[in-house]
Amino acid sequence: MADTITPENEGDDLQSQMEEVEALSSIYGDEWCVIDEASRIFCIKISNDMAENKLTACLQIILPPDYPSSAPPIYQINAAWLRGAERVRLANSLEDLYVQHAGESILYMWVEKIREFLLEKAQDSETVEQSKQVTLTAEEDVEDEDVPDLTSLTLSAEDAQRFLEHANDEEAPPIKHGDCITDRRSTFQPHLAPVVMPRQVKAALERLYDNKKIASATHNIYAYRIYCEDKNSFLQDCEDDGETAAGGRLLHLLQILDVRNVLVVVSRWYGGILLGPDRFKHINNCARSILLQEGYAASSDDVTKSAGKAKRLKGKKTK
Repeated sequence: MADTITPENEGDDLQSQMEEVEALSSIYGDEWCVIDEASRIFCIKISNDMAENKLTACLQIILPPDYPSSAPPIYQINAAWLRGAERVRLANSLEDLYVQHAGESILYMWVEKIREFLLEKAQDSETVEQSKQVTLTAEEDVEDEDVPDLTSLTLSAEDAQRFLEHANDEEAPPIKHGDCITDRRSTFQPHLAPVVMPRQVKAALERLYDNKKIASATHNIYAYRIYCEDKNSFLQDCEDDGETAAGGRLLHLLQILDVRNVLVVVSRWYGGILLGPDRFKHINNCARSILLQEGYAASSDDVTKSAGKAKRLKGKKTK
């Protein structure tokens, strides 16, 4: 029989949430962010606290009215490096923790489980790197030392795969930040990075999420277009990040402007007042301004002049 939410249960849950949030704020300090207290939306930046191989992740949480008595928190983990089997494994471990502690406050355990996961991943990467160095040392007499023979590395298949993923990691491309637009306490800010391959998109997003202010935004909407010369086609994608249809509209803008090899992110910090359709106008205006600023799009004056010049040339040919 399903649990019924009564006013008494709801009051107890709210009290438990308030106490848990207060405790987490005290424990984690500046790492803990309140995104929208009224809607019970919070964010915490988690790292493995290592000087080298430092990894970070941003855990965004929404506390439903019947948490913790009968429902789990709604969560999203933002980390560009976390994907595929690793993301599934981490999600399963968080769900197992919830099942084991159903009805209890779970956020502290989730945060520390994620931190433990980051630490294990960093240590695995460090082990692979050490194995690489040992092998290279043993081959110092090889004529071409700058081109290590990967086939000689004595790694397990799993470690070898991690090594290849690590070796293929792209340094994050330079990121530009545009001017903010503020309307009724909501603030919008655009960011732009040049990209020519999907993993650069992930690297750029990870770099952005390292910024605590950007990671705590209510929404980080993005879209990118990469031109594939060999196929004469575009690789493109977008993300709403909770702002329904915003990613698709942003991608449509990039298509209309015919920009290529660029990632555009628009961060929105919600101010508590609904903006309606105006929010899409601000997102697109932010995106267009930074594309113009960085030379990816022409200004309306330039477009008008070009069109006028073409019209005059056509008129002369007609005569």
